[in-house]
Amino acid sequence: MSGFVFSEKPIQIERGDGAVVYDDAGTEYLDMGASYACVPLGHSHEAVDTAAKEQIDDLTYVQASYPVEARTRLYDTLAVAAPGDLENVWLCNSGTEANEAALKFARSATGDSKIVATMQGFHGRTMGALATTWKDKYKKPYEPLIGDVEFVPYDDSEALADAVDDETAAVIMEPIQGEGGIHPASAEYLESAREITDEAGAALIFDEVQTGMGRTGTLWACEQSGVVPDVLTTAKGLANGFPMGATLVADWIAEDYGSHASTFSGGPVVSAAAEATVSTLVEDDIPSHAADVGQYLRGQLREELGDNAREVRGEGLMIGVEIKRGANRVLKELAMDHQVLALPAGRTVVRLLPPLIVDEGQADAVVAALSEAID
Repeated sequence: MSGFVFSEKPIQIERGDGAVVYDDAGTEYLDMGASYACVPLGHSHEAVDTAAKEQIDDLTYVQASYPVEARTRLYDTLAVAAPGDLENVWLCNSGTEANEAALKFARSATGDSKIVATMQGFHGRTMGALATTWKDKYKKPYEPLIGDVEFVPYDDSEALADAVDDETAAVIMEPIQGEGGIHPASAEYLESAREITDEAGAALIFDEVQTGMGRTGTLWACEQSGVVPDVLTTAKGLANGFPMGATLVADWIAEDYGSHASTFSGGPVVSAAAEATVSTLVEDDIPSHAADVGQYLRGQLREELGDNAREVRGEGLMIGVEIKRGANRVLKELAMDHQVLALPAGRTVVRLLPPLIVDEGQADAVVAALSEAID
């Protein structure tokens, strides 16, 4: 059997432009999932595509021990864009690899092994990151995973303080839980996490694989609380559809990170695409647009859906609509009857992660479609 890893949908996507994609029959779909937030600048973005094409004409690949201009520019761009003093950059190919590196770096730098993670959290599918992911359905077939992982309730400072001790290497958490249902943490919780890990000498890891790249209305979600972690991971939208992840770390982590390595770390083509993506997000102030349109969309959803939605929550253009029926059935109706593509976040949450260039007219179309699909 070929192609057995994914359950394929009955829509064959052939091309995309901005916030829309087209199937093989030419039908237009409004992409409100951006393939799990992977194209913040929209499909076929000129600056990103041009950077990748020009780089592939010069050099497709060379291993990261040989400096290349595209990778060096990306290092510098990410160091400037990083929150606080997280100027040390490790490049990889995905979010789970970025989190895998973060956990290894923390264990090496602290000399401890215990990891504290949150209930309902999701950090990836490789063996280390998977061990810090909450749901058993992701983990059971692959156990035993790495040990010494303790889970605590999300947004509960007291439980976190009770779990973190002198043997804790790291606390890993999402500033807004994605797979867990689009649940933002309070600023007070993130502040307490910073204080608790400082006191214990543990690393604070923020998983911004989904929340980063302007998704929540600021380039990094943690900026809204003013809390700077010791390690920040990002991926998904980092290269606007090209496979790349990054782990940004403080000096004290970088000084004793161990011997972690990767053959395809920072390939020239994806580095060129990522540098163009991050530069465009910053220079065009795309996060502010995401904040404005996200606020508008959440308001319209609350007004139009009323009691048909238990809650509309999120920040920027990371939005969860909790409904009273199965999310997958609503998503199927959205796609097949209204040509709107969205995502689930659990059984009852419709997740909206559109390209950050989506406009208010497109937001209105989503509100109307979702209202009809729920009714």
